[in-house]
Amino acid sequence: MTRLIDLPALAQLTQDIGPAALIEQLVHSIEAEFLHWSEFDKSARSACHSARGVIELMPVAGATHYSFKYVNGHPGNPARGLPTVMAFGVLAEVDTGYPLLLSELTLTTALRTAATSAMAARALARPNCRRMALIGNGAQSDFQAIAFHTLLGIGEVSAFDVDAAATDKLLRNLADLPGLRVRRAASVRDAVRGADIVTTVTADKARATILTPDMVEPGMHLNAVGGDCPGKTELHPDVLRAANIFVEYEPQTRIEGDIQQLAPDHPVTELWRVLSGQAPGRTSAQEVTVFDSVGFALEDYAALRTLHRLAQERGIGRDVELVPSDGDPKDLFGRTRGAGASTRLRRVA
Repeated sequence: MTRLIDLPALAQLTQDIGPAALIEQLVHSIEAEFLHWSEFDKSARSACHSARGVIELMPVAGATHYSFKYVNGHPGNPARGLPTVMAFGVLAEVDTGYPLLLSELTLTTALRTAATSAMAARALARPNCRRMALIGNGAQSDFQAIAFHTLLGIGEVSAFDVDAAATDKLLRNLADLPGLRVRRAASVRDAVRGADIVTTVTADKARATILTPDMVEPGMHLNAVGGDCPGKTELHPDVLRAANIFVEYEPQTRIEGDIQQLAPDHPVTELWRVLSGQAPGRTSAQEVTVFDSVGFALEDYAALRTLHRLAQERGIGRDVELVPSDGDPKDLFGRTRGAGASTRLRRVA
């Protein structure tokens, strides 16, 4: 049987464990998989673009497990009462192809994106960061703030969004988080002034310029999350040219990330090389670092494996017969007659 984790089950798990603790588990899982980077069968995601958004498939395979995620990005969806991002995923055995897990990945994507951001910042930001600017206060922003507060000790978040209601939501959701002060900023410039870390997580599918060179201060770490498909950017090209840039999977980020604005041979470093000690991260306290994050399938693989483990340990979700798992494996037609039906083909009168 295949274990199904739907949104109510995942929401209950997040509530039981706590978002911060679950994000921390995901950080450990993602980092562990990144340290085995060369062992995975990897490819850039397959994307179907339309005027209103994008639908993508994100596959990856290791020695024992295969996973994929179906995910969309439609910035106009909130006006229709739908999330900008919706996703589900599958974890399967490599040896048999049998699907072990079918899971929601909308909430999980927000959790694993925050986990990846915090993992990268621990490797790239200056030590003892205390203040973060959060530009874009939509669905992913709460998780980003929780991750950076819990894992990096961020004590103050300056938040800005062109939609004041989004910032209202962020302030409301984080009001009871001990030790974190969230301040409403008047503008992007106001938010980033004096920040150690700047996280941009905007949704518009456009070549936006959220950060310009005059806003960037020496030593900042820029966590650029929102630029994640062709034609969608957040950073001015000169911000990138003056920074040390780190990416997940270079062939994908060249197409989808903020570095799509740069020459194809502009130097970048894949994050796994820093985590494994094969490449340096930050080289000085004054250096500006950029994590040009577009999301990569290995992060979802790690998240799905974590959910599968938690499902077994905690009994979350339910088993469904997604594919045949008993009876004669060569008699698929017999399934059409249902349990107790005659084994002979019935004559139609």
